[in-house]
Order: sequence, then structure tokens, then C-alpha cells
Amino acid sequence: MSKQTYRVCLCFSRRFKLAVAEAPEEIKALFNQYSENGIMTDNHLHRFLIEVQKQEKATLEEAQAIVESLKHLAIFHRKGLNLEAFFKYLFGDNNPPLDLKLGAHHDMTAPLSHYFIHTGHNSYLTGNQLSSDCSDVPIINALKKGVRVIELDIWPNSDKDDVEVLHGRTLTTPVQLIKCLRSIKEHAFTASEFPVVITLEDHLTPDLQSKVSQMVTQTFGDTLFFPGSECLKEFPSPESLKKRIIISTKPPKEYLEAKEIKDKESDSQKGNAAPDEEAWGKEIHNLKGQIPVDDKNELDEGDNDAEEDPGEGDQKLPQETAPEYKRLIAIPAGKPKGGLEECLKVDPDNVRRLSLSEQQLEDAAETHGKEIVRFTQRNILRVYPKGIRVNSSNYNPLIGWMHGAQMVAFNMQGYGRSLWMMQGMFRANGGCGFVKKPDFLLKSGPHGEVFDPKAKLPVQKTLKVKVYMGEGWYYDFHHTHFDAYSPPDFYVRVGIAGVPADSGMKKTKTLEDNWIPVWDEEFEFPLTVPELALLRIEVHEYDMSEKDDFGGQTCLPVRELREGIRAVPLHDRKGNKYNSVKLLVRVEFV
Repeated sequence: MSKQTYRVCLCFSRRFKLAVAEAPEEIKALFNQYSENGIMTDNHLHRFLIEVQKQEKATLEEAQAIVESLKHLAIFHRKGLNLEAFFKYLFGDNNPPLDLKLGAHHDMTAPLSHYFIHTGHNSYLTGNQLSSDCSDVPIINALKKGVRVIELDIWPNSDKDDVEVLHGRTLTTPVQLIKCLRSIKEHAFTASEFPVVITLEDHLTPDLQSKVSQMVTQTFGDTLFFPGSECLKEFPSPESLKKRIIISTKPPKEYLEAKEIKDKESDSQKGNAAPDEEAWGKEIHNLKGQIPVDDKNELDEGDNDAEEDPGEGDQKLPQETAPEYKRLIAIPAGKPKGGLEECLKVDPDNVRRLSLSEQQLEDAAETHGKEIVRFTQRNILRVYPKGIRVNSSNYNPLIGWMHGAQMVAFNMQGYGRSLWMMQGMFRANGGCGFVKKPDFLLKSGPHGEVFDPKAKLPVQKTLKVKVYMGEGWYYDFHHTHFDAYSPPDFYVRVGIAGVPADSGMKKTKTLEDNWIPVWDEEFEFPLTVPELALLRIEVHEYDMSEKDDFGGQTCLPVRELREGIRAVPLHDRKGNKYNSVKLLVRVEFV
């Protein structure tokens, strides 16, 4: 990797010298400080881990293990690490920003309502909301990525003798319910042993409800959780529900005859959101009451909740429920009669699930923010995308999380900044799909007061992020991927997604014609609610004549960040980790 040639025209080409990754000056200075005669011994490294990496519990044995892990390198010195080996360790896979060895380390013995839960929306769709195929494949993919709530819309087939899964009143092609259930059984606990919730949007007649009951009980057997004959006064814990399947739906009502497909199409097109224009998705709505200019086509003006769960509205349907089907429902859902006050009433003797669209939640948060927080301390709130998101885009999940909403439902088959934030939140707690909510969302004061999402709060801590350098694009991309005539011109966007006071993005300088850019820039982020903050990092390649190219991204939960110098792996637009692309970053809390 010494020189690289780019052809400009038939008779002219440009050659660029390719640098080798070299330790930044600050890393060299630290090595000199924690070494002797150019060698870092086990003891030196142990002290470095404690003092610089802030790993107070690091043992000498751990330092020895790191040294042993580098022995295969040709640059290894028998007495310890030289500068090159030390740099390899810092920039290697064994020095990640999150402690992967911890696994699920949050308290898992609290009620389900005390956790943010990784939740899918229309989990069976392979693409857009109107015409894509329905399949069990996206369900399998979601479960493998740690999603713990799977949504299935169940309808009678054309002969009214079997049950299919599809997005009703659209052109989506159906998939058999039994196929989806069997795939859930097979893959439910691949990524996590904690429970999987199946939310059913039910459009069935009682005889088909009985058929569903047989399918569910025969498929899941002893793994199915039954709440018993009485209503739950409190939800059980994830720990007590390990490797269990939970059914959540509204008390079933009579099947609603679908409208003509063309009516649904025309209604949907009225508010059709334009597809994401950027390669990486639109910038996140800032939650501060203003919509950025770029997001005007995401406004919900005139939308009468087109994606509202039909059975969770106020329609009066007298049909009786199949009793064996009703017995399956462990987490009852539905909207009480009356307005928002009735929906958010807390029953001390009963718990339930309430569903609101993202627009309904935003509207409710304006007038009833604290009531939503109080409701979510005991009950479960599910938030789902508004109806105009026919291209399966997503919304800012923070508005749900800052109000305590447990099930912020996302279209997992898409990509974009909102989905990256969802992936970032659920990298916490070992990626098990359950993240314990911060204490301030769970506790009430002596006079019943709860967290006010609108309150102006003091800064609790400041996060300092220093971006040293990046590498790996040369190995994971073709040399003309970013620019046909020269090496790439990379820059980094670094910022916070969190409560409005904490949110914002900053940017490094652009480094021209360099596969191994060294920015060496530091940024500070004052945090008022660090418990909900996510560190966002994106790399882009500047393009003077067209849109900038995408070069990788990651999103990380601030409350689980390890301080010190870390190798931060980057992911593609769908959240898949690149083989080689990573940044060298220093993280400090002050």
C-alpha cells in the first residue's frame, strides 16, 4: 500500500502516496509516559489502564492478557509492548467503547414497565407500507438483532377459513400466520434469553380467534406465558420471564370488513412522505418545537391518524370473544372511552398497554407531559409511526423515551438516523433488548411529583470527545468508491441525541485526499440528562459537485461509554458493522 493511481482521462493519471497508520502525537506522548526505554511492560500497561482508561478495577492479569494477545505480531518485543504494538492494541477490536464482557448487567428483576424495550412496527414487512411483500424473513432478522417486540397484523384469508399476516387495506402480499409463529419460536432467543412480546393487531371473527389460539398454544407450548384468570396488578419482570413468549393485544372485537384497496391508496398518497433524499437519511427532528426546513414533507397536517390501530379506536363492536383466545392475552391493550385524561389514568389495581401514534404523543406531550410519565411508571406505552410514513421511515425516538414510553415501535427494515439512534440505545445492557429506565422516570416525589420533560435542568456532567483519526476504508471500499479521481476527503460529525437541551452536532475539518485521516479535534457536550443521551458519530466524504458520500456511522449510549482512548467501530446505513472501518477516539467525563 505505497502508491495509488487514479486515471483522470485516457492519457493522464494521478498518483498518490499512501500513508501507513501511525500513532498520533498524543498517543506517542502517553506511551513515553507509561514506558521505559521504549518498552511498556505489564506493570506499565496496568497503570495506564487504571489512570488513562479509567478502568479502576483492572488487574495485572488483564494487562498481561493484553500483552499476550499481541505476541503473534511481528512487531512484538519479548519484554513488553513497543510503540507500534501499543498503538495496535489501542486501535484494535479488543478496545471497544462499550464493555461487551458485561452482558446484561442492569437490574432485570423490576416490572416490565421499568424498561425501554426494543420494539418493531409491522415486523413482517420487507419494504414500504403499501406494496411490499409480507414475510417471516424481516421477523427473523429483527429477532437476531435483539428486537423483543414483534407486531403482527392478522386478517382472515380470502376464503375466511385461515389467518394471514398483512398490512390491511393495502397491496402488501400476505404471509401465513403459522409461518411467522414458527419462525418466532425458532429464533426468539437467538440474541437474548429475555422475553419476546407479540403484539397482535386483530381483525378476526371469533371462530378464527379460536384457530389462532390453537396455533399459538401448539406452537409455543410451555414457553407461552399465561397471566392467570385475574388482571395483573403489576407486570412481571424480564428475569422471571426468561425464554417466555407473551401475547399482547386489545380485547378482541368483530372483524372489520376492509375498504377497497384503492381507497387506502388514495388516502395514503394525500400525505405521502417523500423518500429520504440523503444517503444517510434526514437529520433528526430536534424536539424543540420547530421543524427543520428539510423535514417539511414529514409534517402530519390533516392526517387523521391513518395508521391508528383500528381495533384500538372507539368503534363499538358487540361481537363476543373466543374465551380461549382471550386467555392468551397477558398484556391487555386498548384505549378507554373518553379523552386523553381517561387514557392516562393510572389504576392501582390493574396494568395495561396504551398505543399512541408519534403525532398523538407529540400533541399529548404539549399538555400532559407529566401525566404521561406518571402513566408509564406502572403501565406500558407503545408509540408507533404516523400513517404518512409509507416509505417505512422512522421518527425521533427521544420524545417517547423522555416520557418513559417503553415500546417505541420502529420500522426495522429501513435505515436512517432515527434507526441508528434506536440501535444505539439498545447496544446498552449487553444488547439484550431491555434497557432499565433511569430512576427519575420511575420514582415520584413525596407529594407525587414526577419528572417534567419540559423542565430546564442544570448540567450534570460534560462529555469530552476527541477524534484522533480513522482507518479501514481502504480495505472495505473500492479505491474509486468515494472519488473517481483521487483518495477521499473525509470529515466527521460528532454530537448528542438526547433531551432538547443536550442535542446538537459538531463537525471536524475536511481532510483532502487521505485514506487514513488524522483530525485530532476535540469537542465538548454539556449534558443535563446524560442518562438519555446518545453519542452520535458519522463520517462523510466531501463532494464539491454532488451530495457528500456516506462513510460510516455509530450511535452509543452515553451512560455506558468507557472513558479513555477507544477504537470505535463504524457501521453502514443499515447498522451492519464494517469489517475494518473504525475511529480512534478519546472519551472523558468532566
